[in-house]
Amino acid sequence: MTNPDIVPQWVTEEYQHFHEVVTDKTFPCYFGMTGEKKGELRYSYISHDNWEHLPRTLQEFNRLFDVPEGERLIRHGFFLFVEPEKEEKGIPYYRDYFWNILQFLHEKDHKLWPADYPKDPDHHLWAFSFAEEPYFVFGNTPAYKQRKTRDLGSSLVLGFQPRRIFEGLEGTSKGGIMSREKVRERVEKWDGLPKHPNISHYGDPEHREWKQYFIGDDIEPIEGKCPFQHK
Repeated sequence: MTNPDIVPQWVTEEYQHFHEVVTDKTFPCYFGMTGEKKGELRYSYISHDNWEHLPRTLQEFNRLFDVPEGERLIRHGFFLFVEPEKEEKGIPYYRDYFWNILQFLHEKDHKLWPADYPKDPDHHLWAFSFAEEPYFVFGNTPAYKQRKTRDLGSSLVLGFQPRRIFEGLEGTSKGGIMSREKVRERVEKWDGLPKHPNISHYGDPEHREWKQYFIGDDIEPIEGKCPFQHK
């Protein structure tokens, strides 16, 4: 039996790689870079055969946002490292794994879905939610060969960003538009690819948020239904 107090070597190695990528001065995402440098990001990991702690871990993360009224809201982000595969897989495999994790969390969620968020992923205002906290979640894997900004090491890495950290950076706000334009310009430079066609801003009636969670390693729109099923 594994000692739960000992972090596996693979986790240490994957975090070190993550840190090197995210703190590179040319890394496109200012928020990720700044959060990592300030110590505002939080981390956990799962092995292939043990996800049981994950719901409790995410609940603990949510409590970071229970700040008294008037106090500054820190834009914490949460990153989940998944045990690397013995042999690297393709995008479809990692995409399925990503959605299986979100479905698992949903099945273990004992709280009500937020009233302000639709339950149907085909609604343009849908967002994955857990313990009454709506999120933007995005997947990163070593299978990304062209979209290098989505390759953070040998692990499947899920980034969880509570929607509340985007206050002041909403879709049509001046701050939101300027921030997105700067980041996307840098992303295109890193990747050597145009913006993925499913990338937009939350609230765009023509946009489906779930398609942005795990984009392709190309410039082809994602087709079909969302794998997530509301219980």
